Amino acid sequence: MSELERDRREMAAVLQQPGVHPDPSLRITRRTFVHKSCLVGAATVAETFAWWPLLNTLDVAYAAEAPFKFAWISDTHLYPKSLNTRFVEKTVRAAKEVQAMSPPADFLIFGGDLAQLGKVEELELGVEILKEINIRKVFIPGEHDWYLDMGKKWGELFGQPNWTFDHKGVRFVGLDTVSRGPDYWTAKKMSPEERMGHMATLDGTVAGAWAGVGRDQLDWLQKTLATWDPNRPVVIFSHNPLYEYYPPWNFWVRDWREVNEVLKPYTKVTNIHGHTHQVLYNEIGTMRSIGMLATSWPWPYAPEGVPKLTKPMIRVDPGDHFDGVGWAKIDVGAQDKVEAEYVMWRKQVFAQSPDDYAKSIPEVLRPRIADNIWPY
Repeated sequence: MSELERDRREMAAVLQQPGVHPDPSLRITRRTFVHKSCLVGAATVAETFAWWPLLNTLDVAYAAEAPFKFAWISDTHLYPKSLNTRFVEKTVRAAKEVQAMSPPADFLIFGGDLAQLGKVEELELGVEILKEINIRKVFIPGEHDWYLDMGKKWGELFGQPNWTFDHKGVRFVGLDTVSRGPDYWTAKKMSPEERMGHMATLDGTVAGAWAGVGRDQLDWLQKTLATWDPNRPVVIFSHNPLYEYYPPWNFWVRDWREVNEVLKPYTKVTNIHGHTHQVLYNEIGTMRSIGMLATSWPWPYAPEGVPKLTKPMIRVDPGDHFDGVGWAKIDVGAQDKVEAEYVMWRKQVFAQSPDDYAKSIPEVLRPRIADNIWPY
């Protein structure tokens, strides 16, 4: 048996164990529209491509005690207004739309990367814009918020980067997946600005595998969930996805196996994450992962392909800075149902052309990319 074949069998043994699957009452649905302003345009696109406009939304059955909804905004990547107003405008729009939700959301989760280069004026600008939203707000950090001053200003503004609370029958957990990056800057005598500059690139050539949960936080997570009924719902917010999607871009956490070991006893786990800036869906064991949109820009899909359960979004128009971006709202319904919706700002995103769909590569079992790059 070749090494490749052994790796593939190991992957299958870990990820496809008999009987291990997210709660069967949780299911993906396809909704034609999630934004009323797009009705006419989306229908036109459907006729053009003979592909009914759709977008993944998720119906997730939870034993919620009462119906409620919450909103997600992330990856605003704000520069000072003197340098860039484009990202400011989109953040302002998202904040106004969240505030206008009717009935109002119970809370807002901001999923990281409020700032672009971690500057005080960028973080404070984000706080000022989000004041538009009058509901409870909780925050987790992104790497762009952290590595200029190692989280000093972010901590002053938002407190601890990891936290938990219970709300109407659901345990919510916020994880810090950005602050435990290996020290690549000291030996090279980098300035804080140089360190931040390397964290602000997608390929991670210098910064390496910075995304991780860390042993201390894994212990904290295990302790946090120890008193929770394994059959009750858990929603975990993280900036990076809690599985291996594409390590070269840190579309993962390097200790995702350990994270999944902690979560394995719990049957209704949903991970909602930012960082990837794209429509994304995956299942690992009993955990579902939902990637959220950015308000700033969409990243391309990883060259290795997307998880096979992801229905890819259409390629966006690079000339339209409102295309392929937005925010999200998550409803926990009266029928024990949670529905996550992407709220996009351009109609074209709701359709998928056959051409785009054919170019996406369904996920296949393969040697782990990280095993070939980093010693983790």
